Amino acid sequence: MRNQTIPQEYEPSPSEVEKYIRLWDSLDNYVNQEKALDKLFFSLCQKNNTIEDVLLKCSTLNDFYSTNIFDIHAVAKHILSIADFDKRLKNGDLTLVDEIAHVEVGKEKKQHFFYSFASKYCSHHQPLMYAIYDNYVEKVLLYFKRRDKFYNFNNSDLRNYPVFINIIHKFQESYGLTAYNLKEIDKYLWQLGKSYYKKYN
Repeated sequence: MRNQTIPQEYEPSPSEVEKYIRLWDSLDNYVNQEKALDKLFFSLCQKNNTIEDVLLKCSTLNDFYSTNIFDIHAVAKHILSIADFDKRLKNGDLTLVDEIAHVEVGKEKKQHFFYSFASKYCSHHQPLMYAIYDNYVEKVLLYFKRRDKFYNFNNSDLRNYPVFINIIHKFQESYGLTAYNLKEIDKYLWQLGKSYYKKYN
């Protein structure tokens, strides 16, 4: 299949954000999945101080988002071992994402970097402080960087979480989208990326 890309004439705008938020709200599978995650993260398992709560959240995210983490118990134990986790999460400590992402898994204790998963784990606790990183979001940001030069950054900067958040904010400023919170921008960028870069239609 030929690689698709965002049309040259396409412009990010408040009306486009609104369109994609409405689209999200019209899809039962997204809405119900989000409600289930909200219940889990905001009500049933708010804290991160027991292996059962952390394992439940990690397993559910891994399943819903197909993050393909084959040793979810090791990831849960790693999160449990991070000092002052809930306090740092509450304060919006952006360095937490990188700390979660670097984890040893499997019998060989091989180091992995579960960056997208880590951003999701933090975002589902604090959606207004942590944006979700994934490949679709990356492709959209890189496209507009190349086309419009909305901000000067290296591709690798997207894998540095505090810098990634700054890039998201610069994107919002450049296209007049500062009225939208990070969760709304997440929904917009992800769906825009999915609509043009999905491998299989």
